[in-house]
Amino acid sequence: MHIHSENTAVYRSVVHAGEALPQPHATGTQPIVYIVDDDPAMRATLASLLLSVGYRVETFESSAAFLAFERPDATSCLVLDIRLRGESGLAFQRDCHRLDMRMPILFITGHGDIAMSVQAMKAGAVNFLAKPFRDQELLDAIHDALALDHTRRAEEQRLKPLRTSYQRLSTREREVLHLVITGLLNKQIAGALGVSEDCIKLHRSQVMKKMNSRSVPDLVRKAKDLGIKPRR
Repeated sequence: MHIHSENTAVYRSVVHAGEALPQPHATGTQPIVYIVDDDPAMRATLASLLLSVGYRVETFESSAAFLAFERPDATSCLVLDIRLRGESGLAFQRDCHRLDMRMPILFITGHGDIAMSVQAMKAGAVNFLAKPFRDQELLDAIHDALALDHTRRAEEQRLKPLRTSYQRLSTREREVLHLVITGLLNKQIAGALGVSEDCIKLHRSQVMKKMNSRSVPDLVRKAKDLGIKPRR
């Protein structure tokens, strides 16, 4: 068995069922599988399996070591042991959410039960594998997690210019946008904000210009893409 040393990397095509995983268009950096497990033998076994099919792998004995690692801007997923010394895997999952770390997490455990799996999945885990699991079962789960992260990153890249446009809006312009997408007329918006209708016309014009929108339906669509909901 090939033993993988901590924090080493292999750059090859990622292959699953004879098909290469799409590469992230933003950086061209190869997808990475991170493993956090406090059992050296398990880390070595998992790394050996993943390296054998061409994945780039980074292994860590603790969540702290993982967080200290400078992670490249690349499609990735995290294989996480649910029972780590010190902080549990479930607690670290909560930390990842708090730190806005969005890579998919799949749990592995030799001590899992239904309550743990439900808690992990409700918190956003993409899979929960109880040991012993088949090699192909793990490879399939990792392939799906990387594909999910690739799609998420592509969507974030698509929305990046739109988010930049929204950030350019002033506080008042954002208020006007939120009211425009509800279908209110300029006069109604003016009354709601306690300003003149001419003032609203000016703000509305700036909103449309900065958001690069030529119609209200287009503005509504862009607001929806940004997660902005019309006010009721």
